Amino acid sequence: MSVQGWNTVLVLGGIRSGKSEFAESLVTDAPVVRYVATAPEGDPEDTEWATRLAAHRARRPGSWTTEETTEDPRRLADVLASAEPNETLLVDDLGGWVTVLLDPDHQPADDVATIAELADALRTCSARVVLVSPEVGLSLVPTTPLGRAFTDALGAANRAVADACDAVVLVVAGQPVWLKPVAAPTEPAAPAPATAPVVATLADAEGIPEVQLPDVLTHTAPTVPNQEPGNPWAAPTMALPMVATGLVIQPGMELPMPDEYAGPQAVDRLATLDVPGAGLGVLDRVVGFAAATQGTPTPQAWGSVRVLLLHGDHAGGGSAGAVAGESARRAAQARAGQGALARLAAENGASLQVVDVPASAAMEDEPALTLDQVESALRYGWRLAEQAADAGVQLLVLGACGAGTEAAAAAVLAATAGAEPPTVLGRVITDTGEIDDAAWMVRCAAVRDALHRTRRSSRGAKDILAELGGGDVAVATGVLLGATARRVPVLLDGPVGVAAGMVSRDLAGQARHWCLLADHGGHPAVRLAADVLGLTPLLDLRLDLGEGANALVALPLLRSVLALSAALPVHPSLGGGEAAPTGEAVPTIDEPSYLDASNTDPDGTEPDFAEPEPAGPGPASTGADDQPASGWRAV
Repeated sequence: MSVQGWNTVLVLGGIRSGKSEFAESLVTDAPVVRYVATAPEGDPEDTEWATRLAAHRARRPGSWTTEETTEDPRRLADVLASAEPNETLLVDDLGGWVTVLLDPDHQPADDVATIAELADALRTCSARVVLVSPEVGLSLVPTTPLGRAFTDALGAANRAVADACDAVVLVVAGQPVWLKPVAAPTEPAAPAPATAPVVATLADAEGIPEVQLPDVLTHTAPTVPNQEPGNPWAAPTMALPMVATGLVIQPGMELPMPDEYAGPQAVDRLATLDVPGAGLGVLDRVVGFAAATQGTPTPQAWGSVRVLLLHGDHAGGGSAGAVAGESARRAAQARAGQGALARLAAENGASLQVVDVPASAAMEDEPALTLDQVESALRYGWRLAEQAADAGVQLLVLGACGAGTEAAAAAVLAATAGAEPPTVLGRVITDTGEIDDAAWMVRCAAVRDALHRTRRSSRGAKDILAELGGGDVAVATGVLLGATARRVPVLLDGPVGVAAGMVSRDLAGQARHWCLLADHGGHPAVRLAADVLGLTPLLDLRLDLGEGANALVALPLLRSVLALSAALPVHPSLGGGEAAPTGEAVPTIDEPSYLDASNTDPDGTEPDFAEPEPAGPGPASTGADDQPASGWRAV
């Protein structure tokens, strides 16, 4: 469980703050968990208290063991001292422990000495420990001596334990606030580059200037989750929503939606700008999308952009026709700041983050991932989006490279949208540019066999990721969910991204509203998924430069549209403040008489509205029309 080197964690929180659920989420991935219950059973006739205890017990996984320390409060220190290094202890909670400590049955007792023993046991404990305690220091001072004794003892216990623990977190309304990290900051605002920024020097070509290539941030995920300190794959994220079951990512999550008013207002505003001709055409959707995700009718062009390149291969027939080691070469090329993706990222001033995901098993023979790996992959993708948001990234570009990714995406689409595999599997092109129909048929057969193998399996989101999707689709799904939670828009590119969008619908339907598709690339899977998700591609360039690179080609155009819409003034005919050139008169619009303030009846009331006569020929007129044949405004 140890997160970023922490061995002992104190989780504080008020009543119903979500502290217990958060503490349980910290030990979800631990192989051996011993739950140490400190709360007394209470009055047998207190059914409400009994219900609370039953709810706590029902929430614990069956693999956990439970130990009671209610008989002797000093026993808690003994439990900590005797714990093995491979164990993880969850102590819930210190409030119940202090209640037993102050119970008259245990008096006379030296509560100060017992609290000191507990703190000393924590400092020498070899196991990983998460302790839960109520924070009562923010409440009113109790009016009874017993109440004051309890708050004093609990406050002393919290201070002593917090001093002994590696980390302390305060949970407020389900939101964790870290008070005492191991090192400041515990989680960097931006992941540290694996190497210094790479500069490509074209020494062999005289006269060609040096080109600054993007920072390459390399993240590597192990093939199976482990509990080693600092492991980013299995480490729980600190901003995941907490729910009553203790799970952090599950179907039906309520995540933010873009601003429903800012988008239409931004598109309406475009019609007032000083733009010649018919304006931005279909690219007005970019302005509406950016306005909704930024929450303003005047959106700005995305400044900080990060490209996430997910690298992971799929075994079996789904990778038929792929050149062995080609995806690894592409990933290494991107890490070195070379190749099309790195070059385009440099041109756009975007950072490039290469993420290695676990290799996926042959889906036609067995599940691509285990359910535990899926949980870790979702968490890991969420954390990648969080790290980007903390670093100030305004737009994520999601891409992937790996053998068998298209077949995995086709299988996901077949399971979620009822697609026939041959209709969503693109042709297989060899490295020499030839079409390999034999390899294409092998891929179709692999997807068909995988669907047949899982025909009686659940079609839940996590089951689809485990059986068919694999590591790259699972991590991509986590990225979409995490980006949605942090209100960061995502530019999709390729089959993996849209397959993740299909899966994310069952986990949080809001995720698709934060996604933008620049170009379908002529890929049948992308076309189908975009239609199901309601993502209309902005362009039809049919680029095939690799996932992520296609989107970066379109990014300058999208940025230009946003910059133009934000900078242009209102057209002068609509009251824009821009002065006319010298020698030219700005035409004025005469107000019709029925808007004249003096145009009232003798009794002071306004007259009935009368439609003014048109100044020129109408649509049924045969007279000459002075308006231009095209365009929405004459200038």
